[in-house]
Amino acid sequence: MSRQRKQYSAALKSKVALEAIKGVRSVNEIATHYGVHPTQVGQWKKQALEHLQEAFSDGRKRAERADTELQNELYQQIGQLK
Repeated sequence: MSRQRKQYSAALKSKVALEAIKGVRSVNEIATHYGVHPTQVGQWKKQALEHLQEAFSDGRKRAERADTELQNELYQQIGQLK
């Protein structure tokens, strides 16, 4: 008999990770309150801290990179048409 894995929403994950980052309560208390495993709380916290830098990165650089990639792709398509 196979068991379905629980799937948690992004909102719950972010709420749990933020609470773990604040450090007001222990990981075990947070895990008990939200009904998740303490290891999962640690993983979500680590994941949130890793991706936090991306939230504050310069959006213009990402847009320029996307424009350059699009331009290269279009030039490649033009070359294939000729």
